[in-house]
Amino acid sequence: MGKHPDIIALGEPLYELSSTEEGDLGSAKSFQVGFGGDSSNFAVAAARSGGCVGYLTRLGADSFGDALIDLWEREGIDHSHVVRDKDAKTGIYFISRGNGEHSFTYYRADSAASRMQPGFFPDAYIAEAKLLHISGISQAISDSARATTIRAMEVARESGTLISYDTNLRLNLWPLEQARETIHHAASLCDIFLPSHDDVTRLTGLEDPKAIIDFYLELGVRTIVLKIGGEGALLAHEGGIEHVPGFPAEQVDASGAGDCFCGAFVAKLISGHSMRDSVRYACAAAAISVTGLGAVPSFPRQEAVKAKFPEVEGV
Repeated sequence: MGKHPDIIALGEPLYELSSTEEGDLGSAKSFQVGFGGDSSNFAVAAARSGGCVGYLTRLGADSFGDALIDLWEREGIDHSHVVRDKDAKTGIYFISRGNGEHSFTYYRADSAASRMQPGFFPDAYIAEAKLLHISGISQAISDSARATTIRAMEVARESGTLISYDTNLRLNLWPLEQARETIHHAASLCDIFLPSHDDVTRLTGLEDPKAIIDFYLELGVRTIVLKIGGEGALLAHEGGIEHVPGFPAEQVDASGAGDCFCGAFVAKLISGHSMRDSVRYACAAAAISVTGLGAVPSFPRQEAVKAKFPEVEGV
């Protein structure tokens, strides 16, 4: 990639194996290959929405890591600072389906990404970008990964690089009290906070969206985009709160929809569009993403978003 990325994501990518038939994972006979990991999903969504994107992580020196590199190559995502670790594995997960529900089985303990250390990336890579994206999952996978995210956010703040942060609360990775303390600290460091309503009700104990927004504004967050599913999002910015409505969609699989929203939003914002227009476009992209199976395959490119929802044509 000749141009330095405008947007950089840091986190753990995952290789996905999804059962092609319903039933328990142990009885599955074939699997469809895919890709996951919220930060990698974010990077793909941002790239497909026109963003110039780079990614920071560690991968195992294995075929799963090779496949992720190939994915980023196809999507035009810069991976020049991704580290390959010959002593650790790339994280993988399995999806099984039954009775209209999805079950996820992860093999990510001690993954290469969880071995990230604060010094593994060059500070200039983040300092020269326009925006750094971090998530709660990136902080939950290990103590060293958590320290890495904080160091990355400090570099961004010192250099004037914007920081966006998605809660992506996963309580199977860490206890609520630890998650609350870490995520609220990260929120106080970020410029754009991108939580889901479900996440922040558990983190704050509050239900009312206005009360939740006030809580995070008091922590020092400048802009909040509160995702509320098919209803769209609430945008709190420059002293006002506005509801940005969602778009109609026949939901098949909501996996990765929040990641798609965040990537699409950031790509449009960094390209010069207003906060509201960027949120509106992100709602449209996320609506399309839920109509197909899996995360990455269902993420639309910007041409598809504009064709499906002409009202976002100017974004």
